[in-house]
Amino acid sequence: MPSHPVVALTSESSWAMIEDKFSDYGKETLAKLVAFLEAEVYPASKLAHAQIPKDPEQRWKTVVPIIEELKVKARKLGLWNLFLSKTHYPKHGVPLSNLEYAVMAELMGRGGPMASQVFNCSAPDTGNMEVLARYGSPEQQEKWLVPLLNGETRSAFSMTERFVASSDATNIQTSIRQEGNDIVINGHKWYISGAGDPRTVLHLVMGKSDPKNKSAYNQQSVVIVPSNAPGVTVVRPMGVFGYDDAPEGHCEVIYDNVRVPLSNLVLGWGRGFEIIQGRLGPGRIHHCMRTIGSASVALDTMLQRVTDPSRKTFGKYLYQHGTVVADIAKSRAEIESARLLVLSAALMIDNHKAKGALKEIGIAKFVVPSMALGVIDRAIQSFGAEGVSQDQELAEMWAGIRTLRLADGPDAVHIQQIGQRELKRVPELVKKTTERKIKEKALFQAAKL
Repeated sequence: MPSHPVVALTSESSWAMIEDKFSDYGKETLAKLVAFLEAEVYPASKLAHAQIPKDPEQRWKTVVPIIEELKVKARKLGLWNLFLSKTHYPKHGVPLSNLEYAVMAELMGRGGPMASQVFNCSAPDTGNMEVLARYGSPEQQEKWLVPLLNGETRSAFSMTERFVASSDATNIQTSIRQEGNDIVINGHKWYISGAGDPRTVLHLVMGKSDPKNKSAYNQQSVVIVPSNAPGVTVVRPMGVFGYDDAPEGHCEVIYDNVRVPLSNLVLGWGRGFEIIQGRLGPGRIHHCMRTIGSASVALDTMLQRVTDPSRKTFGKYLYQHGTVVADIAKSRAEIESARLLVLSAALMIDNHKAKGALKEIGIAKFVVPSMALGVIDRAIQSFGAEGVSQDQELAEMWAGIRTLRLADGPDAVHIQQIGQRELKRVPELVKKTTERKIKEKALFQAAKL
């Protein structure tokens, strides 16, 4: 018998390595989560998708009924805000480590985009709640954070700009300036996650408040903008390979002379980079773990397809072809490897906070999405034409995960940072190599060789 029900959904070897790092509360919560996911959340995934109207207008006014029903049940079970660790957020957090949550996030990822919403653990709200919990004033927390923690409202994170190379955030041009007791915001953003949801009440907007500051990293600030403030216009939902992700969406948004009180400034003037770095670290791990869950589902789907007794090609069942077996083996190996990367990053965050885990976070961020895309692509291939159709979830899964190679910093940025970090090790490597060669030479001379 497996030591914990999570083993059946993840990996016995992975669980064996981390089981002793789970608290009793963590194990109890994980067991409840697995039971609830299996009994109620996973079976509801297709219903949740079907409850989103196809009508172009109604899609953006919908609160999905089954998700709301499941949220009530999840909260009663104590399966709520599991991402917010009490270690880092004593006032609002739950007694779970990032490592413990990483395992739980993978299991949520197996239920598609709707599953994490059930537990109030979905982006962009998770990152925004972390910002407000860490950097928000008591007044901001009472007004904006508490309703988010209660699942009563949703939010958007507004950073990427349409006409700017936003992978370098110093390029952002949205203007944030003080005028008396007001802050005035002017800017044009797009692919703003969550901006389409009818429950979204606030946007966390990043913009340039001090363009003449000598430090490019002290020119930016973050401000809370109510979604219904005069001058806020959601122009349109943006598509991702034809999918619009209603009702949350990724929207184009214009801020035209939007005025908010000075009290809506988060942390202080020029603190924008500090805020987004604190926001993006743990969130990247959440994305990665959910993505591993999706890749695991794709592999499971492929396994069932290739062993379907009605499927034969060239006189063999699909699983009897060597290329199919190789695809299965590669997929399993890649999932296992990626999982360990992410668990390592989560453990580093627990031990050294996000700032001390930048290397591990960066590696996971560019490795995991590409891994998952490869696994999903193999699964699609095993289905033939059906794999890219609406009759399977694989095409939509692939489209959603493809965005993660761009979101929270494109692959190229993370690869560059990791490469530069490695190059910094060169002087020490050269020193050690030189010392070793001196010792080697001395040994040869002593041996008279």
